Amino acid sequence: MSYSEAQETYAALGVDTEAALKALSETPISLHCWQGDDVVGFESKEPTGGGGILATGSYPGRARTPDELRQDLEQAAHLIPGPLRLNLHAIYAEGDNLPERDQLEPKHFQGWIDWAREHGWGLDFNGTFFAHPKAADGFTLSHPDAGIREFWINHGIACRRIAEEMGKQLENPVVTNIWVPDGYKDLPADRAAPRRRLEESLDRVLAAEVDGKWNIDAVESKLFGIGVESYTVGSHEFYLAYAVKNQLCLCLDAGHFHPTESVGDKISSVLQFVPEILTHVSRGVRWDSDHVVILDDPTQAIFEEIVRCDALDRTHIGLDFFDASINRIAAWTIGTRASQKALLKALLEPRKLLRDMEGSGDYTSRLALLEGVKALPWGSVWQEYLSRCDVPSETQWMSEIKRYETEVLSKR
Repeated sequence: MSYSEAQETYAALGVDTEAALKALSETPISLHCWQGDDVVGFESKEPTGGGGILATGSYPGRARTPDELRQDLEQAAHLIPGPLRLNLHAIYAEGDNLPERDQLEPKHFQGWIDWAREHGWGLDFNGTFFAHPKAADGFTLSHPDAGIREFWINHGIACRRIAEEMGKQLENPVVTNIWVPDGYKDLPADRAAPRRRLEESLDRVLAAEVDGKWNIDAVESKLFGIGVESYTVGSHEFYLAYAVKNQLCLCLDAGHFHPTESVGDKISSVLQFVPEILTHVSRGVRWDSDHVVILDDPTQAIFEEIVRCDALDRTHIGLDFFDASINRIAAWTIGTRASQKALLKALLEPRKLLRDMEGSGDYTSRLALLEGVKALPWGSVWQEYLSRCDVPSETQWMSEIKRYETEVLSKR
């Protein structure tokens, strides 16, 4: 079906495809740098792991330097339509003789700032509270040792100040996300004390003076991680309460909940009480395995709820997966396109008609239409978007990946 025919089909249901395409074209997706190098960073040459972070597989061509990682990101950008951002972790600092993490400064990320400005990308940031000797026993901001806790508090403060400078230079606010892997492998005798310490540490991190115009603070929960299966200090309940109390951006990671929970179902609730949300779009297979995002029901539900809540302007969309078993640039492309397709489908939903049916109590028609829209020609609208953005179609982009693999990745 042609785009004009699809446009007429949607118009009959009260949907303006041009408005949907405009909204899609104005919604950036934040690519995560760690898909390109298997969460290694540039503190050392080899993966350090830890904190429940594990990229599995050994597909050839992993980026080993900042320049290689930026080159791969640029290649991915040629295959992905629409505006993009880059989500950095603190371990992606650049330079010889890098300081300890609590002493990192904006100058250690200047290369990323300059690159983002050149390519018109925004940046987002994360403290790296894992893969470090001071995190080896599974605790950071909630550590019982005050000295170790102080180290991680100072790291969190340093990260917020780095993000502030990034935002100032790019004139584009940076979301700084805080996630820590703290917890116990087996049943704890005291669940409350680590949470009291985490709250105190977060209070100190967030008390440091940073311009909220350029830095947006977010906190992220997790159900469990490798090595902390029985108790996670930063649970959903902890961070939800903390975000509401302090009016912070709350991060909802699609892999950080029980497999039977719907992240999409949480969105309308949390938006009642926090100013903004950050989504980490991922795909857990039985657990938080960070598989590449695909256009599945849980992903679709996330974007449907964002749009149904009219919350695109209160939502920061970021990706979070790392698969080292397949081509890493293809992983970025597949995951980002899948997220954009889910967003487009949500934008094309005949919301007014559905709400009218619901408001009148006509639940039969509501269910029938919800099923019917699944067969509407959203694919024709997606193809129109790809064409307008001048990126390869769904059947063409893999040939670009194969060429890049032969010419670049195979030589690493």
